[in-house]
Amino acid sequence: MTFNTAFQMDPMNGVNIHGDSSFALMLSAQERGYAIWHYDVGTLTLDAHDRLTALARPVYDVQRVEGDHYRFGEAKRIDLGRDIDVVMMRQDPPFHVGYITATHLLERIADETLVVNNPVSVRNAPEKVMVLDYRHFMPPTLITRSADQVRDFQRQHGAVVVKPLHGNGGKAIFKIEADGSNLGALFEVFNGTWPEPHMVQPFLPDVAKGDKRIVLVDGEVAGAINRRPGEGEFRSNLAVGGSAEAAQLTQREEEICAAMGPRLKELGLIFVGIDVIGGEWLTEINVTSPTGIVAIDRFNGTDTASAIWDACAGRLG
Repeated sequence: MTFNTAFQMDPMNGVNIHGDSSFALMLSAQERGYAIWHYDVGTLTLDAHDRLTALARPVYDVQRVEGDHYRFGEAKRIDLGRDIDVVMMRQDPPFHVGYITATHLLERIADETLVVNNPVSVRNAPEKVMVLDYRHFMPPTLITRSADQVRDFQRQHGAVVVKPLHGNGGKAIFKIEADGSNLGALFEVFNGTWPEPHMVQPFLPDVAKGDKRIVLVDGEVAGAINRRPGEGEFRSNLAVGGSAEAAQLTQREEEICAAMGPRLKELGLIFVGIDVIGGEWLTEINVTSPTGIVAIDRFNGTDTASAIWDACAGRLG
């Protein structure tokens, strides 16, 4: 079976060809003989006949050659319902009104085209909110805009980590020491920058042992890597200088995946990355544009991109 695929993602010229999961999916699609299109989310148009279109370019010659990693064909407006079998919704957050609007538009082609991940579920399950359904696997977690609430939380838990609720890639994550000396100033910045509340959790010293990224494909574990913070950092995200190493799942992590897998499959969340600190504490469920499959495959000798396309084929029957 061959597919016409369309990638809704950030510009191709900025792709990290050595680690980007979307690029790995393109390489795999090309190997399978799939047609590949690329479009920017800003070109989505719902026309007067209720047809969802995008100004897209065909993508050819995808290869891991720096500066020569793809070739575009001539731009063309395509009908994402009639012309495309699978849309990969892969643009990075922020998860703002524009992102949410795109999910509403893509939802309108659900009876014609498979969208990965399911736009309804992406909209209803942002990573730092959906994870709250699994609090029994999480560290104590506070969602608030109130510095006073955080001070009360600190009295119980000591040093804390504050994150934007809809952030990504380890950006704007701050550690506040137990004395809370800069808490007020930080919350002025957070409240002035983001209209939503923020996530606050105790600082987990076990992050020094690693923050494990586990990828699930259609509810099944595909592999994992352990990410360790770089020197002078407590954040372990590869995007901010963390390093990756091979990893096996702990019994607790297997329990977490078993608890979540069937629900992810039911929601049409085919490609999901979850984060677990110290082999024990679930912190995030990444559904918007998960990463990590290149490193996982490098360490484990697996082919997660191919598994994702197989899952798409299964969904399309």
